[in-house]
Amino acid sequence: MKGDHGKGAGKTGADVKDSRRDRLKLALRENLKRRKSQARGRSDPGAPSESPNVSLDDASGEKPGQ
Repeated sequence: MKGDHGKGAGKTGADVKDSRRDRLKLALRENLKRRKSQARGRSDPGAPSESPNVSLDDASGEKPGQ
């Protein structure tokens, strides 16, 4: 009867694997939601983005000295 207490506390190996699988499934789903949200934020046309023609020194987009 001493062997009844301890490891697993009554859970079988299948229960532990199912629990782990459910946690991983939930974590993957949340990660996918977060990544989709970030991708939508990057592709948002209203968001300010960097333009290769704009200089950091001049907001007009012209090269300095011209």
